[in-house]
Amino acid sequence: MRDIRIGFCAVLDDIKLGHYDLTAHLVPQEYVDALESAGAQPIMFASGDRIQDDPDSVLGLVDGLLLLGGSDISPECYGRDRLPETGRSSARRDVSELALTRRALEIGLPVLGICRGMQMLNVAAGGTLVQHLPNADHHSGPAGQPFVRHGVRLEPGTWAARFAGAERLEVMSEHHQCLGELGAGFVATGHSVEDGIVESIEHDRHPMALGVLWHPERDVRSQVIGGFVKYVGERVAAEL
Repeated sequence: MRDIRIGFCAVLDDIKLGHYDLTAHLVPQEYVDALESAGAQPIMFASGDRIQDDPDSVLGLVDGLLLLGGSDISPECYGRDRLPETGRSSARRDVSELALTRRALEIGLPVLGICRGMQMLNVAAGGTLVQHLPNADHHSGPAGQPFVRHGVRLEPGTWAARFAGAERLEVMSEHHQCLGELGAGFVATGHSVEDGIVESIEHDRHPMALGVLWHPERDVRSQVIGGFVKYVGERVAAEL
């Protein structure tokens, strides 16, 4: 069977490279490692006008879409004013990922959203975000010490539970925002044990659109990305 191609829109951020200050497209190595370990070929997209105007130009190259973590989504994308606690955003990445996500939902392309990626799924479907949790320290580590561990409960029989291989698990978390109003078609399928916030969502009319608020790519024990790739591979094999 041919390679399973999983596409993702790169993080767009300002970096220092040697003596130069640059704006760069990049991807944390953990995502690449997790996809390759699961048997997939990672395909990175650069955000920009072409994707915004014609998302099919890149979605037609892949078998599934992975929405990565990263900076806060601009509140303008979900019709809210920016609060002081909201971090900086990349308008170019926001608009590109919105176009990719909406089109993937329209055509039934498998989608997995991680942290910001889950939030993007919700916003793309018309949902909103809570811009800052009052207990953000329960879900995000202090500066320079990212990621905390906490418990999550998943609904039986959901994609989240199937991919994770359990209905109760400890996850690695790094976020200060959460979902507000759920987007059209999405249902909550997992919650934080400690405070009940939504930790996973799934689309009830899409073949497989899943968002998780934690970071499975950072946890070598996690089976979520592997489960997603396995599902996509089975789907591709059935279509050959």
